[in-house]
Amino acid sequence: MKKIILLITLFLVACSSQEEPVSNFEVTFLIKCDTLLGNLDKIDEIKHSLIPDNGIIYENYALEAYEGESVFDILLRVTRDNKIHMEYVDTPIYNSAYIEGINNLYEFDAGNLSGWTYRVNDVFPNYGCSQYKVQAGDIVEWIYVYDKMLF
Repeated sequence: MKKIILLITLFLVACSSQEEPVSNFEVTFLIKCDTLLGNLDKIDEIKHSLIPDNGIIYENYALEAYEGESVFDILLRVTRDNKIHMEYVDTPIYNSAYIEGINNLYEFDAGNLSGWTYRVNDVFPNYGCSQYKVQAGDIVEWIYVYDKMLF
């Protein structure tokens, strides 16, 4: 009986060590609120200091990403690693995370329709950030938008 258990254990160890490593690749990743630069009147004066002079909160042209990683996964990793404030809620009905605030800029800070949205390769996907899996070479942008802003 001990031999059978040993053989099964050896087989399981051999099988698990033959798994292919998760591939990685590069994406461009930005978090920006440059839409507010010419529209500071849309946001409370107390928040003006949160807006960088160039409107870029985070920028990396060669960020390492991993197969199966979502736009949300990368945002979570980037904000944690760079100590950028980020607040979100899980929305089970949409099976995705909803971003409430980044860098202490929150939804509704610049009006009833303001908040954070994302685009990938200049396209605003019509589904949640947890659902969008990144691919090699993607350009992922988190953008703060305000009332009546045209995309």
